[in-house]
Amino acid sequence: MQKKVDFLVIGSGIAGLCFALKAANYGKVCMVTKANIDDTSTRYAQGGIAAVIYQPDTYEKHINDTMIAGDQLSDRHIVEITIRESTDRIMELVEWGVDFDKTANGKFALAKEGGHSEFRVLHHKDVTGLEIEQKLILAAKQHDNIEILERHLAIEIITQHHLGIEVNRQTKDITCYGSYVYNPQTKQVDTILAKTTMMATGGIGTVYGNTSNPAIATGDGIAMVYRAKGSVTNMEFVQFHPTVLYNPRETPSFLITEAMRGAGAILKDADGVAFMEKYDPRGSLAPRDIVARAIDNEMKQSGCDHVYLDATVIDKNEIFEHFPNIYAKCLSIGIDITKDFIPVVPAAHYSCGGIKTDEWGRSSIHNLYAAGECACTGLHGANRLASNSLLEALVFSHRACLNAVENINDITFCDNVPDWDTKGTVLNEEMVLITQTKKELQTVMCNYVGIVRSNLRLKRALDRLWLLYSETEELYKKSILSPEICELRNMINVGYLIIKNAMERKESLGLHYSLDYPPQKK
Repeated sequence: MQKKVDFLVIGSGIAGLCFALKAANYGKVCMVTKANIDDTSTRYAQGGIAAVIYQPDTYEKHINDTMIAGDQLSDRHIVEITIRESTDRIMELVEWGVDFDKTANGKFALAKEGGHSEFRVLHHKDVTGLEIEQKLILAAKQHDNIEILERHLAIEIITQHHLGIEVNRQTKDITCYGSYVYNPQTKQVDTILAKTTMMATGGIGTVYGNTSNPAIATGDGIAMVYRAKGSVTNMEFVQFHPTVLYNPRETPSFLITEAMRGAGAILKDADGVAFMEKYDPRGSLAPRDIVARAIDNEMKQSGCDHVYLDATVIDKNEIFEHFPNIYAKCLSIGIDITKDFIPVVPAAHYSCGGIKTDEWGRSSIHNLYAAGECACTGLHGANRLASNSLLEALVFSHRACLNAVENINDITFCDNVPDWDTKGTVLNEEMVLITQTKKELQTVMCNYVGIVRSNLRLKRALDRLWLLYSETEELYKKSILSPEICELRNMINVGYLIIKNAMERKESLGLHYSLDYPPQKK
């Protein structure tokens, strides 16, 4: 099947939904999401969204905090755009019905998280992302110009390559014409042609075995753009959230929001001794890269599988009011966080790298935009400041829509795109190979490309990944197409990019910490 739309949106998190809702006022939108529409990383965002709302906070303070957290690698121009537009984007969410918590006098109740110098994090209890996702989905479903294709997997973006025209990474005129999309009902690949395509496929956490991300976070958008010869950058900067609930039987790992430390919770070792002051004067509220490395070091020194978060110092009423989901989750496995310490470990959480974009969300491929976690705008630099990610998605999906709408009437459809080649002979008896390769990939990434790296570890990871890549590509060529084989290819591509960028970074900076390049004193 072939269809034509003005705007194709791949992904249904905050970035994809915001772009779709705005673009739908100017043309037909098709939103493709590989799971249910609400199965996104956005819904798992507990802590909130950072924005300058009240004095004594200022844009300059938020800009400065972002630059410090990013180890000064952030693009200051992009940081200033994001922060200065933050207030307007928050007000749009409120207009869409998002219910942020308020104080008794009707003002927004703002939280403070690691790396922030002021209280500026808006939240809805400890399920902020879920609140945002639900309200945006409701608005999207009510819009006549938005078609939603759930459980449809984008396989590749369509470029000149599919027309038989060779392109390379140095080519400046690669153009996106839409996407090939796997249809689960027909088990065939449909062709969706679009004047403009927005890539909003989210994160890469599933590349690692231990992650806070949902299973759908397989780096699909990044891998598709890389295979299409688009620009991908800064993939070495993978943020490990310092505190997920230590519960080895559960995947994905349950997140313990940083807002809990903002409310006073303290990290402690197995003996109940606070340890963060040894690593940073900001203690448990130091930026995430510092906290994650500190916990990793404490675990290695003690031989323990986890450390503890002491939330008993927080008033019980505040826990019940602001962290009810965390309280209920911990209680379900026998931990009463008003009395007991919470066992926590770091887990892969967020990619600061991704598809390289400019200030309007444009990728290096014409008519292809990217926003949200799959994009690298330059905001996060070497390390994301807590609660800046939802804000970034809002700002750049908005800016991308402004640019796309301005140019939409100058773009024509490509009418000579061939149908997808459906060759393939191997049936799903080979699923065991896909499952085993995925486990091997995750083990390699966790063991050699985690919080602390070295040249030897990265070389070993690359050697093992090359074998997995070769085997998987051979299987892909002769297999009947399935979402599982496509996701595995994407994960291996993303793993390769993380390793490659990490090997190229000859310094320890932000989230990339190498034993071979000790950090420079500043």
